[in-house]
Formats: sequence, structure tokens, C-alpha cells
Amino acid sequence: MKRILIVTGQSGSGKSSALQVLEDLGYYCIDNLPLALLPEIVGKLDKENNLEQLALGVDVRSTQEDLQGFEQVFQQLQKHGAVDVIYLSTQDQGLISRFSASRRPHPLSMRYQSLNECIQAEKNLLMPIQLKATVQIDTTDKSVHDLKDTLLTKLGQSDRLIVILQSFGYKYGIPLDADFVFDVRHLPNPHWDLELRKFSGLDQPVVEFLSMSEIANEMFDDIYQLLLKWLPTFAEGHRHYLTVSIGCTGGQHRSVYMVDRLTKALAKDWPIQVLHREMKHWS
Repeated sequence: MKRILIVTGQSGSGKSSALQVLEDLGYYCIDNLPLALLPEIVGKLDKENNLEQLALGVDVRSTQEDLQGFEQVFQQLQKHGAVDVIYLSTQDQGLISRFSASRRPHPLSMRYQSLNECIQAEKNLLMPIQLKATVQIDTTDKSVHDLKDTLLTKLGQSDRLIVILQSFGYKYGIPLDADFVFDVRHLPNPHWDLELRKFSGLDQPVVEFLSMSEIANEMFDDIYQLLLKWLPTFAEGHRHYLTVSIGCTGGQHRSVYMVDRLTKALAKDWPIQVLHREMKHWS
């Protein structure tokens, strides 16, 4: 077996949807198995079936002892292929809204009085798995189609370190799945120029405007030099993905410009994936 994905995360964050996407991508998917049984079942599948891609859904319904012992399960699974852990999360208010809309009980509702208590307890129980996550995805504002695009982005490359450069707007919230977050709201803002407002950071008028800014050039140099220095170290640590998120106020001009400029500078040495999170809001 070449690749094993463990898909887990907070209840209501989209695990079932993620497994459906992976099934469409050709993964053999199994959901809701107790953690302790995974090594035995995967070993049997590996021996009796010619599977190259396997996705395993895991949630908080496994026993607390099994969740705490995830490291041992992870090591046993590595005997059968390369293992990645995909951890899905959603901001608390988003989860509360989803459970309210669906009227479905939280898996821990029999043990805690309030939904908020269930959410906080689940975070703690899943922490041993989250710490092993190679891919973390914040699904707070993602539709099923957005989740599919994100999974395709993060799973569609080779074993080399993939650098994901993401622009975002602070007015829509900080992405929780970022490894690095850089704030570029202090740069000159094209939004206040009525001629530039309709463009994005990908368009030449905005590129020229920001390229003439000394502070924008200094910010680019600092971020670029930091990544240039540390990306080899992350790659040597067997990281599969590194997400660098750059934010401005609305996610249309300054952050997009910086992501595009970094992409061109880094692409000759590293596989790059680009996500402009707020593109749907661009004027």
C-alpha cells in the first residue's frame, strides 16, 4: 500500500464530506473504526487486496485510551505505507451554528451538558492525533466544493515539501490551518485609490503601485529571506506541506500581491500551490 490517510477532526467540521471527496479521488474509504483495530484491518487489506490509496475516518467515539495511544497506532500503520493525518477544524461558533441547523446531537452530548462543553472536550481528546497532523484544514467558511479544492491542492503533489501560499483578509478571520501568518496591513492600500480599487493584487496597476513602495519591497525581502533560509529545514524534517498565509484587510490587493510575488520567487526551487481565500469577495 503506497498511501494511507487518516481523516479526523472536530465533529461537524466536514469529515464525512472529506471522505466522500477522497472516495471520488480513488481512495478506498473506511469510516468510524475503533483506533485500536486499525493496524490489524489495514494489515489484512494490505495482504489480501491490491490497494494503493486508503483513507480511514477516525473520530472521538474511539475510547480515550485508544486516542491517547495514537502514537503507537500511527507507527504500526507506517509499516504498510506512507501515513498522513488530515485534521479538520472549525471555529466554535461555526460548529454551534452547524449543530443548531442540523439538530443532530454531538457525539459527546451524553457526557456533557452543553454543546460548548462537548466542543472543548473533543478538542482535548483529539489533541494526540492533531499533533501528528501533516495537513490541517479550517473548514469554517468552506463549502463542500471549497473543501474539495483544498484537498486537491494539498494532496495532489509528490513527496517533496509543498509550499502553500495563501492570501486572506483579516476582516473575514485568520486562517487556522496556517503554519506562518504575515500581516501586510501596514503597506500602502490600493483600496483608497478609486482607480485601483476594482483591481486585485494580480493586476498590473496594483503591482506597479506596490512595487514602488519601499516598505512593500522591504516586507517582501524579509519574508522571502526567512522562507529561503528555513524551507530546507522543514523539508528535512519530513514535512509534506507548509502553509504560509499573508493577510491584508480585505484579501484583494496587498496580500494577493505579496503571495504572487513570493510564488514567482520560490517556484524555481519548491512546488508551490496558491490559494486566494477571498477571491469570491473581490469586486
